[in-house]
Amino acid sequence: MIAVVSRPTESEALLTPAEVAAMFRVDPKTVTRWAKAGKLSAIRTLGGHRRYRESEVKELLGDIIPSQRMSDD
Repeated sequence: MIAVVSRPTESEALLTPAEVAAMFRVDPKTVTRWAKAGKLSAIRTLGGHRRYRESEVKELLGDIIPSQRMSDD
């Protein structure tokens, strides 16, 4: 799902693909593929750049990290 936002609200923190990629330790192109696959929703800026809601990214990160920790035990 891709939405166009002309002016995000000040309380809505948006992250760049590079920032999301750093959090997951993946390449920014991987983040773009996740958005295209529907795993992560992207917001398009007026300039056409993708941005991701911080709350959604942290929720996804929280879903992934605990399962990895369990498998490491």
